[in-house]
Amino acid sequence: MSGLTHFIKSMTLWELLKGMRLTGRYLFVRKITIQYPEEKTPISNRFRGLHALRRYQNGEERCIACKLCEAVCPALAITIDSEEREDGTRRTTRYDIDLFKCIFCGFCEEACPVDSIVETQIYEYHFENRGEQIMTKEKLLAIGDKYEEQIAAARTADARYR
Repeated sequence: MSGLTHFIKSMTLWELLKGMRLTGRYLFVRKITIQYPEEKTPISNRFRGLHALRRYQNGEERCIACKLCEAVCPALAITIDSEEREDGTRRTTRYDIDLFKCIFCGFCEEACPVDSIVETQIYEYHFENRGEQIMTKEKLLAIGDKYEEQIAAARTADARYR
């Protein structure tokens, strides 16, 4: 019986008819295509995009070189070098994130005790040359300075849900 059913389905092009039925079902439904550069899709509050290093209000960088973010990174994408300053505090001399290795898990952000490293809502970035995917300390601080208002607003909104 199974062989006869298979033969009949293959002669009537049953799979093709099923596919055409599915196509016909969505043929007259309103389209949901978004014209990307002109229209932006809504982003989830939990979206993790480009990294940034933040500063305090007085302009001093927040990172205390505890290296927790480097230790917790599952992809080993973060590299930190530090030195002690004259006043006895530690600060980073090198803070690199390789975005080709990064899996955007957010562990670095959660591990940071001073809320220094954050993942922003920025998803529109690209690299044209080799080596641009390495986000250095200067690049990360520049991103943090540029988008500090947006980062601070997202932080206060996240605090309400914790």
